[in-house]
Amino acid sequence: MKEIYQALEDLVWLAQLGLSMMMPLLLCLGGCWWAVSHWGWPGWLYLPAVLLGLSSGAQTFAAFSRRMIRRARKKTPQSRVGFNDHQ
Repeated sequence: MKEIYQALEDLVWLAQLGLSMMMPLLLCLGGCWWAVSHWGWPGWLYLPAVLLGLSSGAQTFAAFSRRMIRRARKKTPQSRVGFNDHQ
């Protein structure tokens, strides 16, 4: 039962990562589309919006991976080295 719970927890984490990486890009593109269509801003502003959205998604991925690495380190038992065991 514990394996099923762990698999479902990993699936939730993966879904959260996907949403956290895509939402900044979609929000930046949506805001740029709104500014271009309502205020008549130039269309070249889509490029900075895409770059800003992708960089925000990359920052989210970096923070997520650091958190998962830290979490994996806490779960693995660390072997202790005795006085006569080290080299």
